[in-house]
Amino acid sequence: MELLKKFKKVGRAYNDTSLVIRIIVGMLCGVVFYMALPKVTGISILGDLFVGALKAIAPILVFVLVSSALAAGSSKLDKRFGLVILFYLLSTFLAAVSAVVLSFAFPQKLALKAAAKSTSAPGGIGEVIKNVLLDAVQNPLNAIIEGKYIGILFWAVLFGFAIKNIGSDTTKRFMKDVSDSISQIVKWIINFAPFGIAGLVYTNLVDNGLKVFLKYGKLLALLIGCMLVVAFVVDPLIAGIALKRNPYPLVIKCLKESGITAFFTRSSAANIPVNMELCERMGLDKDMYSVSIPLGATINMDGAAITITVMTLAAANTVGVNVSIGTAILLSVLSALAACGASGVAGGSLLLIPMACSLFGISDTVAMQVVSVGFMIGVVQDSIETMLNSAGDAMFAATAEFCQWQKEGKRLPDFMYSRKEKADFANQMSENLE
Repeated sequence: MELLKKFKKVGRAYNDTSLVIRIIVGMLCGVVFYMALPKVTGISILGDLFVGALKAIAPILVFVLVSSALAAGSSKLDKRFGLVILFYLLSTFLAAVSAVVLSFAFPQKLALKAAAKSTSAPGGIGEVIKNVLLDAVQNPLNAIIEGKYIGILFWAVLFGFAIKNIGSDTTKRFMKDVSDSISQIVKWIINFAPFGIAGLVYTNLVDNGLKVFLKYGKLLALLIGCMLVVAFVVDPLIAGIALKRNPYPLVIKCLKESGITAFFTRSSAANIPVNMELCERMGLDKDMYSVSIPLGATINMDGAAITITVMTLAAANTVGVNVSIGTAILLSVLSALAACGASGVAGGSLLLIPMACSLFGISDTVAMQVVSVGFMIGVVQDSIETMLNSAGDAMFAATAEFCQWQKEGKRLPDFMYSRKEKADFANQMSENLE
């Protein structure tokens, strides 16, 4: 009995501690475990279980939340939804442009050797569009099982509108209860994130030493630099112009509470539940973010656009192709469109590199060697890419909603205000009460 009380006390202390702090502790534990126990597979399984649970629940969560939101009242998908889509697409295009500019400023070359064998890369933008359309109309059960989010979104929208038009109030209430139940399961999974992060850190340290990155250190630095520029300059500029105020409190919050988890899961799809939870804590409209967040995991692909652009221009430099400004702009458009068709799982952007390389007449043999280089540096590159993508999903969903709040004269969350603004507001409220 006494032991049970101690467990309950530890459990309460664990739950009362900030999730970010718990994740940081989990990261440190992963490092300590690696130093003390470098060959214990039981630690690695913690990360596999966490990512597996997120990937398993995410497709069901998306389908249920989107269909439930539409069934309850699609009228709430107003101008905010169009604004979210605009932010996603604009951000992805500007990310590709930023990658072009920095690649011209710091040109890279690759040491290519034997060709890698692969036949799974798409042959052109037409094939990417075709694949997206075919994914949309595939069997909905297969879409959920395989995590094909284009198909999940397509059928969830149809299912939600069908229930809205012909479903009874009881059916709509049932859908809401199912949605709430799945959301509760997600909260339980996220609550164990620190253990999963510890396992993921441990696995990365065991499987990937730093030596693999020394050969392509400059290329990796360019990729990371591009992503940091987008994360801290381009995306905040879009949000700042839209909100007409300092966007960095929102940027930092999303990077901290969404980006950290995404860095280790390396999957925008797996991070959907984390973003849902973040949007709920920011007080956003569930009918909006339950649609915009999974959509963002599909089309808000800043990091993927950067990876495709940088790797393609590096390949062009290596084989001696002279890239003009006009062709580089065309590459930006192509990279942005291709990124929207990238898979929401780890390494999803790399197989789109051959398609972009074809713009410069680079053979598939050479292009697939570039892909192999991408996989070599992918542990860091893909982690930061996913962090940028996923944090942007939540940031732009919040930006669109906060714009609406400002038009309605509604106060934004406290974290968006400076100390002076909070003090002025408190003084104003005090004067009003007097």
